[in-house]
Amino acid sequence: MILTWSALGDRALVLTLEEADPAAQRQLHWLARQLAQSPALSEAVPGMGNLTLVLNSPLADIPALAQQALALWDKRPEAAPAGQLHKIKVRYQGPDLHQVAEYSGLTEQAVVERHAKATYEVAFIGFMPGFAYLTGMDKRLAMPRRAEPRVQVPAGAVAIAGQQTGLYPRQSPGGWQIIGYADTPLFDINQSPPALLQPGDQIQFEVSRD
Repeated sequence: MILTWSALGDRALVLTLEEADPAAQRQLHWLARQLAQSPALSEAVPGMGNLTLVLNSPLADIPALAQQALALWDKRPEAAPAGQLHKIKVRYQGPDLHQVAEYSGLTEQAVVERHAKATYEVAFIGFMPGFAYLTGMDKRLAMPRRAEPRVQVPAGAVAIAGQQTGLYPRQSPGGWQIIGYADTPLFDINQSPPALLQPGDQIQFEVSRD
């Protein structure tokens, strides 16, 4: 798998996969963990098929750091280990569950069963601090975002957009299709790190009967 790089201003660079797939994304998470230990970096931030490295100083040698990253990439494990496994209970009572069922041609119960059956992986964190973009969803459940975003989505909302599931860590506006709610706290500024879910972590949803 080919990894290329480009400068992002004078204090960052972006490493980009030629083609992203789940195995390569997991290897990218492995690379982020290795590079995060470098004293030259303040952050290593995974995205979907890319990794942004933020330098501590604009005086750092970006090409040299890029070559260091590419050398590490060449030593990546063939099967990079997954992160922590989280089991999260979900009340599948979201306002868009019916629409997802109609769009997929399934019953609401079948949507719940398929959604809770999968094992998901955090591809990256984005949109807001702690918002996890999850891969691994049953393709039958894929659905576009809402035509009109909601002004307010509660913390813990479990939602679908495209072929991904997302978890809202805090109350915010949002346009994803809400199918349920998780009671597990996803973001706490007093914790380190504040976000419960990290890139590479795995998630299994459990149907809550409460």
